[in-house]
Amino acid sequence: MKATILGAAGFVIILTAAVSSQAGQTGQALDRKVQAFLDGHAGRWRDMNVPEADGRILYDLVLKNKYTRALEIGTSTGHSGIWIAWALSKTGGKLITIDIDEGRHREAVANFRDAGLDSFIDARLADAHELVPALPGPFDFVFCDADKDWYKNYFIAVLPKLTVGGCFAAHNVSARPRGRGWGSGAFAEYVLSLPFMETTLDAGSWSGLSVSYKRAEK
Repeated sequence: MKATILGAAGFVIILTAAVSSQAGQTGQALDRKVQAFLDGHAGRWRDMNVPEADGRILYDLVLKNKYTRALEIGTSTGHSGIWIAWALSKTGGKLITIDIDEGRHREAVANFRDAGLDSFIDARLADAHELVPALPGPFDFVFCDADKDWYKNYFIAVLPKLTVGGCFAAHNVSARPRGRGWGSGAFAEYVLSLPFMETTLDAGSWSGLSVSYKRAEK
């Protein structure tokens, strides 16, 4: 009887190791596919996409904090979404991304598929002014790169759905009230005034990337 139990335990260990090995090989294959896609599109991203350096920052934020429920406001043609979803493929998460432009949405969906990340992304063609307040959440990571004069409104809409420890990252942001003419100064001024939000400007982003962690509920 004891030998049978030990034999069964050994089989479970072997099976678990085999499953883990297979998952690891699948992850490595996906990594190669995503990297090849990004390499093939290097220097070709337009339509208000983030630069590669900022994509890497987003990837690191998701991976470091093990975020799994992500929202992107402003898909463009998918560069930032690919970096976010790539990290989510390692944490077991999924991304909802929104864009109002049909052409950009269609191109982004094709890019997500070609990068091998479409199963990690729910891409929605919609008006973010209407959809963001309607989404139930919760979210632990939000990236905002849409109409700059609406950043504060997006943040207010998503804040109750952002988990404690979650992050709201926003592109093209400066701490100055009318920072760089992007129209996001009102957002920066507002989020910096909230005592339960810890906000910094990432030094690695020349475009201006604010990173705000929710440290407590209001």
